[in-house]
Amino acid sequence: MKVVFAGTPEFAATALAAIHAAGFTVPLVLTQPDRPAGRGMQLQASSVKQFALAHGIDVLQPLSLRRDSADPVRAAQAEQAHARLLALDYNVMVVAAYGLILPRATLDIRPCLNIHGSLLPRWRGAAPIHRAIEAGDTHTGITIMQMEEGLDTGPMLSIAPVAIGPHDTTASLHDVLAALGARMIVDTLTAMAAGPLTATPQPEAGVTYAAKIGKEEARLDFALPVAVLERKIRAFNPFPGAQAQVDGVIVKIWGAELVDADSDGAAPGQVLRANALDGIVVACGPGAGALRLSILQKPGGKRLPAAEFLKGFSLEGKRLT
Repeated sequence: MKVVFAGTPEFAATALAAIHAAGFTVPLVLTQPDRPAGRGMQLQASSVKQFALAHGIDVLQPLSLRRDSADPVRAAQAEQAHARLLALDYNVMVVAAYGLILPRATLDIRPCLNIHGSLLPRWRGAAPIHRAIEAGDTHTGITIMQMEEGLDTGPMLSIAPVAIGPHDTTASLHDVLAALGARMIVDTLTAMAAGPLTATPQPEAGVTYAAKIGKEEARLDFALPVAVLERKIRAFNPFPGAQAQVDGVIVKIWGAELVDADSDGAAPGQVLRANALDGIVVACGPGAGALRLSILQKPGGKRLPAAEFLKGFSLEGKRLT
């Protein structure tokens, strides 16, 4: 089995490493172009590219795979990538969090399998892990599916559930799902090498879409119910990081919990208590309870437990907006 791999972030690199360790030949990796990152905004290779280069695997980084793109540079790169794939000896393409749409012409060259971080058809789209936590789902999982032109609509080859714990963040759940997806794709490729696979169409009921996370979503609206806010904080950890403003300063909130507190008459976002003993307790929207902020970060600072944060940033009597 010769496997072309298409993916970009750490989620994908975990799968690529497992495929490589299992002994499958990987003649080519497709990944997104290097992007500026870090405080210095230096160009940085994707996690997938870093693994590929470290293991002597050829890398291709087209801006697009659409040969009909109106942008001549993108169209030319797509044409080159298409010609490379046509000429390449491989059996299957595995795709995981690639970030580019595969057009019909690419899908028609060889079978294409996708590692998707949800129990399809729930949470088709770009941000299934974030959206599952944000929505309050109790379970998610991994689906290995055959790719077609629709957005995550292809028939399923295997599916495995994972419980979402009450303290799970996107970061923690990502690591669990990445490891599971890596094991499942190796099992799928092993079965594929032995004979034809059986695919099951996705159910028509229960379709939801996981829209890409926008930075503008990071700003918390404390008029929302406390449970909704607590889930958003976990869902937006590590990206884009939930945040609020106080006295003109943007503060990131990395951890919080629901607490029983009397907030009758308090405006949403009003700090009810802010001390080393009680922590930082904030009034929220309709419903009982309040939000205790446990880990915070001011601009240019480190993530700090609430008690440490308060030593350098007073919140007594303030309001978060």
